[in-house]
Amino acid sequence: MLDRLEAIHKRYEELSQLLCDPEVIGDAKKLREYSKEQAGLEEQNQAYLEYKQVVEQLEDAKTMLEEKLDDEMRDLVKMEIEELSERKEALEERICILLLPKDPNDEKNVIVEIRGAAGGDEAALFAADLYRMYTRYAERQGWKVEVLEASSTGLGGFKEVVFSIQGRGAYSRLKYESGAHRVQRVPETESGGRIHTSTATVAVLPEAEEVEVEINEKDLRIDTFCSSGPGGQSVNTTKSAVRVTHIPTGIVVSCQDEKSQNSNKEKALRVLRARLFDLKQKEEMEKLASARKSAVGTGDRSERIRTYNFPQSRVTDHRIGLTLHKLDLVLDGDLQEIIDALILHEQTALLEKAGVD
Repeated sequence: MLDRLEAIHKRYEELSQLLCDPEVIGDAKKLREYSKEQAGLEEQNQAYLEYKQVVEQLEDAKTMLEEKLDDEMRDLVKMEIEELSERKEALEERICILLLPKDPNDEKNVIVEIRGAAGGDEAALFAADLYRMYTRYAERQGWKVEVLEASSTGLGGFKEVVFSIQGRGAYSRLKYESGAHRVQRVPETESGGRIHTSTATVAVLPEAEEVEVEINEKDLRIDTFCSSGPGGQSVNTTKSAVRVTHIPTGIVVSCQDEKSQNSNKEKALRVLRARLFDLKQKEEMEKLASARKSAVGTGDRSERIRTYNFPQSRVTDHRIGLTLHKLDLVLDGDLQEIIDALILHEQTALLEKAGVD
């Protein structure tokens, strides 16, 4: 562990020197690359420096205890040794977690796709509830939300909504949300008071940069059409809406939210890039058999991950068996307790796999 930390510290110091090099400062690509790498090592480096300091202080205190001291001073030194030993142990636990393999996509922005599934209009309304939940969570984190495409229903629901969330570490916290979400409640249209079960699917994709996914214009078919609103009625007479088809994979992305055809095309390409990046990752992971399966699920849209029960104000995450009785707060974006529990569960599984108690 210490050897790895020392190597990280040396690389961190090397990057600090590189970032002061005039040649690197003049090269935007290298500057961005080195800055990103150093930012990724910051927490591990700080933990190592703190750990070294605590170990030195602990050794000094133990050495002092061997000297001739009066009873009062001996008691103070013993107390200091106890406190430093506890700090050392806590730091070792933290460092073990910091040294776990990191998902290379953790720091990325995300593109979230929510679709109403089983349940008709009620599923579309639930999709709108999930959209609001994630946007409220993003607001709490200080992240930016941008709608890329939305297909709404007349009742205020979404057949489909695609949006980006931009903020450092967005993927690291939202990647656990991919899967099927189930709601149990009495729909407003239900006169008999019967509880209905509906579902919506969520896909969280890391947003890929242009350098990560190269899209050849020859592989694209781009169609333009008039934007439409709920029910399919035309809402404008200019062909500003864009449909992009990636011919090799058959992936189709439509965007009509902007009045400008170029803006809609740009948004559609962002979504296409994320989907192609996700497809590429899945293909790579399939080659490694079950390596992609994490402790909290595969991230497949068909996998039921959570139930929102309105009559009992209950939210249950089925992957880790967590149940909270604060449905209204969760739907208002208070997801932190659930996300922290999912992260802890996965970290624990990874530590066990690595043979760390």
